[in-house]
Amino acid sequence: GTFPHGIDILTAADYFAVGNRVNCYLTISVYIAGFPEYTQPMIDHLVNMKINHWDSVIRELSTKALHNITPRAPEYMANVVLPRLLPLSVGSDLHTRHGAILACAEITHALCKLAQENNRSVTYYFNEKSLEGLKQIHQEVCSQHKSGYLSCCQTYFLTVCTLIEKLSLSKMPFRGDPIIGGWQWLINDSLRHLTLVSSAARQHIKESAVSALAALCEEFYINQRGEADPALQDELVTQYVSELQNTEEMIRCGFSRALGALPRFLLKGRLQQVLEGLKRVTTISPEDVSFAEARRDALIAIAKVCQTVGVKGDGSQQEYVCRDNVDQIYATLLTGVTDYTTDSRGDVGGWVREAAMTSLMEVTLLLVQNEAELINANICKQIMCWLAQQSAEKIDKFRAHAGSVFLTLLHFDHPPVPHIPHREELERIFPRSEKETLNWNAASEAFPRITQLLGLPAYQYHVLLGLSVSVGGLTETTLRYSAQSLFDYMKKIQSEPRALGSFCETLLKVFEDNLRNDRVSVPLLTMLDQMLANGCFDMFTEQENHPFPVKLFTLCKEEIKRSKDIRKLRSSTGVFCGLIQFQGDMREKVFFQLFLLLCHPFPIIRKTTASQVYEMLLTYGDVGDPGIVEQAMAILSDTNWEAELPVVRERRNCLCDLLKVPRPQLVAK
Repeated sequence: GTFPHGIDILTAADYFAVGNRVNCYLTISVYIAGFPEYTQPMIDHLVNMKINHWDSVIRELSTKALHNITPRAPEYMANVVLPRLLPLSVGSDLHTRHGAILACAEITHALCKLAQENNRSVTYYFNEKSLEGLKQIHQEVCSQHKSGYLSCCQTYFLTVCTLIEKLSLSKMPFRGDPIIGGWQWLINDSLRHLTLVSSAARQHIKESAVSALAALCEEFYINQRGEADPALQDELVTQYVSELQNTEEMIRCGFSRALGALPRFLLKGRLQQVLEGLKRVTTISPEDVSFAEARRDALIAIAKVCQTVGVKGDGSQQEYVCRDNVDQIYATLLTGVTDYTTDSRGDVGGWVREAAMTSLMEVTLLLVQNEAELINANICKQIMCWLAQQSAEKIDKFRAHAGSVFLTLLHFDHPPVPHIPHREELERIFPRSEKETLNWNAASEAFPRITQLLGLPAYQYHVLLGLSVSVGGLTETTLRYSAQSLFDYMKKIQSEPRALGSFCETLLKVFEDNLRNDRVSVPLLTMLDQMLANGCFDMFTEQENHPFPVKLFTLCKEEIKRSKDIRKLRSSTGVFCGLIQFQGDMREKVFFQLFLLLCHPFPIIRKTTASQVYEMLLTYGDVGDPGIVEQAMAILSDTNWEAELPVVRERRNCLCDLLKVPRPQLVAK
């Protein structure tokens, strides 16, 4: 009995519960403050000791705790705490000022919400002095901002935006007051200053500014008829769209997300202007090829805008997602799935692809639940095929995201997504019961499933394109499971000439479409090398001049033409050696190409080629008379292929004469 409610408190606030800081401040503190004996002391402790703490996280948690506790003592908060905080909000100590501004914002929001719940005026708990004090905070912030004071401080931007958001949500009686123009200016300036803060803080500031903008617009920019002032709408939308072409990437990011947060009444009549502006941000040009974050945020914004305006098939393209603009929206989003931009940060295009996949899912589900007939069969096929390709690629994170989106669309049934190709087969490969349990991050689980789509004509090309990058990649786990899954599929179709023929046609098409696209062609050569070595095309080896090896040889030859990429040249050597197993005129062409590589300017290529040709002769001894083959192997093993080119060329020519292959001739430049 020493402590009031001691057992209850000790049960709730045990050692493990208070170990979680967020839980401690936002849940346990509210529970304890619910006992009358502790309400005021808890509030006083937070105000006196915690909102001025040196750690900004503690300050922010303290203000949120005050918001949660406000319903326990609204009169005390309004009459004692708020008047105490207002002078601190414009004081000289930065930590105290930060905490006090946030506390004023949180308490004001909580008091107004409580008043509304009790059917009272939002200003029920405020007197004239309190309202003026809140305005004074804004004036002080504006004057400091204009003077450049604190303009590079990330905490400052977050504080400003939180203050605007909370006072807007509080429905304060500031409609028509100049303070609203000041808030708009502060939000815009926060979005323009994203380049000045650390990369880690940008996302927080961007989200905070966008939330503040949405709350401000919803409360102060709509009239009684539910419309926006035309002049204000024109100024705001035009300004934001023009900022999308700013030369600073972060400014494009900020205003893209801001457009995505605008309420419907501000987008009405301006939808095409907004969509066209966002579409331009997603287009890659030489000047902004590295602006991947801007493209990502524009794609996110397009989906948000679509969700905001809603769907009306026969509506105006200036107001709704409709027949006239749905194809344009999908075309923009589908372009994002093809972004494979890389820079010093790595695969930055992955951020764009991830956002594009999410936006495609959101827009598709929006249409399905409203007017599914706007989704045509071709669009649906493209979406599912691109998702299948991403589900077969090498980076775990993006593969997992693509797989999740793929299964969400496949198994959505309120109502089902129309026109999904091979729906029945897909539902058999990916049962609904495994939608949540299938771990796409694990190569051992993902690839055995996704390779089964190779047997479905609509998906074969895209899955094979994705697999090429994985099977020919450098990550051991991904390589092992993707290759094994591919070989298992190939083994299954060895006795099916039509299926194998279709697969080979698709494989050649993938190669042809990606000639000299090193992201695909280099791992594709590595994959082809492995497939030839594993006997995936044995059905064709006994047929004279089968078109598959002939076309493959031509493509490989074209791919390495004038190339100085060592990995590409080494992989191509493996493919040429694998092609020796096919009958007909192919063998002489293959030998000629390999003998050209034996005199390549790069010593490492000459040495690698010699080693691989030796292994080839050892494996496929039927390429010539055993005695001749033995002599050729002796030349290959005894020659120093890293020696000077004239010496190497002489030994190479001996091999040509021995195997009756024309000697390559030097061409005068």
